[in-house]
Amino acid sequence: MYDFVVVGAGPPGSRFARRAAESGHDVVAFEKGTVGEPLACSGHVSDDVWEYVPNDAREELLQNRVYGARFHVGGPGSRAYPFYKRDPVSNVIDRVGLDRTLAECAREAGADLREDHTVVGVEERSDRVVVEVRTPADEVEEVEARMVAGCDGPTSRVRRALDLPEPDELLHGVLGFDPAPDGGDLVDVHLTAPTFFAWRIPRGDAGVEYGLAAPPSEDVAGRFDRLTDAYDATTDRRCSGAIPIGPPARTTSDRGFLIGDAAAQTKPFTGGGILYGMRAADVAAAAIDPRDPSTLADYESGWREELSTEIRLGKAIRRCYSLPEPVQRVGLRALSGEIGVHMDEPSSFFSASNLRALFSRSDPPN
Repeated sequence: MYDFVVVGAGPPGSRFARRAAESGHDVVAFEKGTVGEPLACSGHVSDDVWEYVPNDAREELLQNRVYGARFHVGGPGSRAYPFYKRDPVSNVIDRVGLDRTLAECAREAGADLREDHTVVGVEERSDRVVVEVRTPADEVEEVEARMVAGCDGPTSRVRRALDLPEPDELLHGVLGFDPAPDGGDLVDVHLTAPTFFAWRIPRGDAGVEYGLAAPPSEDVAGRFDRLTDAYDATTDRRCSGAIPIGPPARTTSDRGFLIGDAAAQTKPFTGGGILYGMRAADVAAAAIDPRDPSTLADYESGWREELSTEIRLGKAIRRCYSLPEPVQRVGLRALSGEIGVHMDEPSSFFSASNLRALFSRSDPPN
């Protein structure tokens, strides 16, 4: 009888497994394949990511530093509206390496993290959960625990098994990588995808990442091809996946709870969920007592208190992506220049540092 079964060893799952194990709980975590594979998420994150990994991991994971973004209403040849800082805004990291580093941290903390184990069933009972797992030997084993943590992504099996509501929306995202090195320090954002955007991220010696996300009903693959054609880019590998937007009304059941993409704990204006998911994982580890199911309510309220303001403001930003082009141009022209915002926190738009930047515009760095 474990205290927690964790389904999924992405950043939220590994982070929760680590923190729960550090608190003295018996934790087993299952990843259906190899940790970090297949890649289905960009590795563009804020400096906050370094708080979650060992200090010596930074040099190995970091691929490039980013100082801001150029926004475009049209394609690559359209006018660019730069938003930038004098200091780095964000990092481009080895996304697969991040997952593996976080998983190793969980193991070192005492969690039993098993790769190539696929969860095929979850049953809640009055005093426990029973999880069916397919092993590398193609055998199905039953594992019992006091609680189950669903950290298994946007199409979460745990969410369905616990009969928890779906996210408000699932976008379809596509990534592609051009191996040609690019040490540029600005990301390009194109407000050309319906209700969302396309992007180009320089990754230093690791090349360039191109991406696009939009509702599944749109021709996402075709739009991605047109984006890379416009940049005259050749991508040697691609990946795609669902991006959940809008947390459901409930993310906990009698003996289960969701973290990360399974709970749609993502930024509505970018789709990124690495940091939000790990922040929620920390809330879960601090709030939930596996012997006391009533503490699940503390997690439900706790993660919403942690993230709801940023998610609400993020939804407002996303609505701007669908404004008429002339309105977008006016807004971008008025706001472009030096900024003082945090890329994960829309509320920082109202911070003293950003207000100072807004009212003391200067030329962008070379």
